[in-house]
Amino acid sequence: MLRLVSLKLGRLYRYVKLAVLGILAAALALNSPSLLASLQRNELAERRFLQLNKCPACWGTSWCRKFLNGQLRLESWGRLRLLDFLNVKNVYFARYGEPREGSRRVVLKRLGSARELADLDAKICRRATGRGRCDLLPALQATEFARLNGDVRLLTPEAVEGWSDLVHCPSQRLLDRLVRRYAETKDSGSFLLRNLKDSERMQLLITLAFNPEPLVLQGFPSDEGWPFAKYLGACGRMVAVNYVGEELWSYFSSPWEKRVDLAWQLMEIAEQLTNNDFEFALYLLDVSFDNFAVGPRDGKVIIVDAENVLVADKKLIKQNKPENWDVWYESKFDDCDKEACLSFSKEILCTRVTVDHNYYAICQNLLSRHATWRGTSGGLLHDPPADIAKDGRLEALLDECANPKKRYGRFQAAKELREYLGRLSNNVR
Repeated sequence: MLRLVSLKLGRLYRYVKLAVLGILAAALALNSPSLLASLQRNELAERRFLQLNKCPACWGTSWCRKFLNGQLRLESWGRLRLLDFLNVKNVYFARYGEPREGSRRVVLKRLGSARELADLDAKICRRATGRGRCDLLPALQATEFARLNGDVRLLTPEAVEGWSDLVHCPSQRLLDRLVRRYAETKDSGSFLLRNLKDSERMQLLITLAFNPEPLVLQGFPSDEGWPFAKYLGACGRMVAVNYVGEELWSYFSSPWEKRVDLAWQLMEIAEQLTNNDFEFALYLLDVSFDNFAVGPRDGKVIIVDAENVLVADKKLIKQNKPENWDVWYESKFDDCDKEACLSFSKEILCTRVTVDHNYYAICQNLLSRHATWRGTSGGLLHDPPADIAKDGRLEALLDECANPKKRYGRFQAAKELREYLGRLSNNVR
């Protein structure tokens, strides 16, 4: 009965959302004489909409020619600015076309809400002039970003530590990787900061401080097997990434076999981000059903929101040997009354070699009975077939992974859970 109520609440959420959109659309059609003009207009070719005037306090310019040439067009309702209040995250869907290649869907992100972007401008202005509004270009010269322009050779940990989750505890090796792979320059490939133009350095630094998601996608690209959406480019304060597919949440009520495969992939992602040949641990600090998407053709699970990713350099930890560096760290279960809760210490994530955070985050917030999202409960693996429920092994592994009863129990449970889900989904390696 509880399961039925949960599923109905989830469906009700979607129906209410569609109903609101329908009412708004009808109101617009009846009351806005400029509706047709809005639908025909291509704002993605307009410098003002892209906020190019904010540069170099922007995310880049590598895709500006494509934007300004009209190769990108917002999809349907995304063209109606009166609906922007529903789009709090400032994420848009668009069609991108290349000659002779047809068009494909892409995702456009401003990397922050309107309020967050306005706060960024205000902080820059107050630091330079003491006022909340100003001309950004000269004001930038009075910020910490300008100190790293000119002849500064390297981007160093001391300069950017703590600016964002990505560089909460940066190593020189990580920063060199980010600079070398920076896509918003024509001369990428060098780890020397001074090889970038002043405007490119400013864009890199502001992105790193405000929302480093583009740098995560560039530094750990999908082309090399990392489970992130593919970064395409930027123009002003608009970033383009590859469209993956429907969000993971849309698979909550899929057939059992499909959900098992998705769960196995999620555990594989947790393992890859924790233990890899590069000895970078990428810890997911924000894990919810909205932060993952599934490819419609290959069924592959991809991370589509990488703003809150902390990267710890295991090589550096082994070299510096901070206190308790080699003691296994087991994350504490957080039974809070909110959705997608996680309990963690960034300082510990930065100073331990063996950490179970990613297993804990995936199990607690996505897979186990403790996972709650949009009025539902039970996680992605809810309502298993009768024989699996009777066996009890799956439930026991999920419980131990989310809320371990044994010391270091989550490490073993995560390993066994990956193997068990692999067998259920025929993904045995």
